Amino acid sequence: MQIKQLPADFQAALPVLEKIEQAGFEAYFVGGSVRDHILGLAIHDVDIATSAYPEEIKEIFKRTVDTGIQHGTVTVLMGDDSYEITTFRTESGYQDYRRPDKVTFVRSLADDLKRRDFTINALAVDKNGQVIDKFDGLKDLDKKIIRAVGHAEERFHEDALRMMRAVRFQAQLNFKIEEKTAQAIADNAPLLAKIAIERIREEFVKMMLSQNWQTGLADFIKLGLSEYCPGFKDQKLELAELLDVKDAKFSDEEAAFSAIGYVLSLNHQEFNKFLRDWKVSNKTREISLNTLNLLHLFESQDFDLWNIYKLGTDNLNRTIELSKMFQIEFDYTNLKQKVDQISIKSSHDLELTGKNVCEILDVKPGPIIGKSMSQMERAVVEGNVSNNFDDLRHYLLSNQ
Repeated sequence: MQIKQLPADFQAALPVLEKIEQAGFEAYFVGGSVRDHILGLAIHDVDIATSAYPEEIKEIFKRTVDTGIQHGTVTVLMGDDSYEITTFRTESGYQDYRRPDKVTFVRSLADDLKRRDFTINALAVDKNGQVIDKFDGLKDLDKKIIRAVGHAEERFHEDALRMMRAVRFQAQLNFKIEEKTAQAIADNAPLLAKIAIERIREEFVKMMLSQNWQTGLADFIKLGLSEYCPGFKDQKLELAELLDVKDAKFSDEEAAFSAIGYVLSLNHQEFNKFLRDWKVSNKTREISLNTLNLLHLFESQDFDLWNIYKLGTDNLNRTIELSKMFQIEFDYTNLKQKVDQISIKSSHDLELTGKNVCEILDVKPGPIIGKSMSQMERAVVEGNVSNNFDDLRHYLLSNQ
């Protein structure tokens, strides 16, 4: 296959390829950028593979950074752009089912492509747009199939995270996992327990935020990967409830985790532990906890503006999105209008401070200050007083 018009991102990087070739080495665009261009998708990163060894790349280019030199990767800086250039390599001895014990630099593109995960990622393109396809990746792109390069079991024993990448690509591309590859995932799913949860979470979140997340989630459950993730063991039926939700998309990571907490029927304490086990950021954990709490309030129809405010008005849109997903009905429009009218985000936005309270009431700092500030905050949120100094002062004096 010949790409007649290289995409702009490739064209911008052509001087890099040309300079490497002028020095007597081979260089190609490889991997996901090639796959995405052929599929007509946006390119995110341009990866370049070469027969030149890292030290040779550093001799060719004046400005380089040793980003992963032990694995053959050097970043070349050209103008305002940077490109990761990786030497052709073979790998062996994956004792931790994730990283190779030994990396050997080679001069052969075919040997380099042979070690890659899936045929659709084992494609290379030269400077003239000629596609090098050693494993029928183009056919698999055309058939919308995810198939391991060579023997699937070997690929997953080399790097067990590839099983998560399979379902993630499935969700992103709306492809089907080829039968032998799917069987190898099912057979080797227990290996996922050997992978750091941070890496699993990265793939899982990408899957859940994809356009066709239910496609990926279905095989994530069916092939047994879910059994080796925190909080999912023996929860296949509960997780599968998400597959029954129609035309649903998650706006962010917090929405996805909150939906999972909902179908697993987790209370606040259980959900907190679940999120800690997945090692999400503190910010994601706080937002997810508040979103699920708000979702439960909406489900019970037992909520008011103060509840919503305390759980974070910024979480409202996400919670409404989930409420619609799970067919929890109430007057969303009216509620949103009321929330939008709340003039403060926190007590720090009040026009009257704790120091002002001391002066107005002629008291020393103590519990009464916090109590007075909380009363004023709630009164402003519920629309019983305007957030300006004089009105708050009058309210304060009237409620002692």
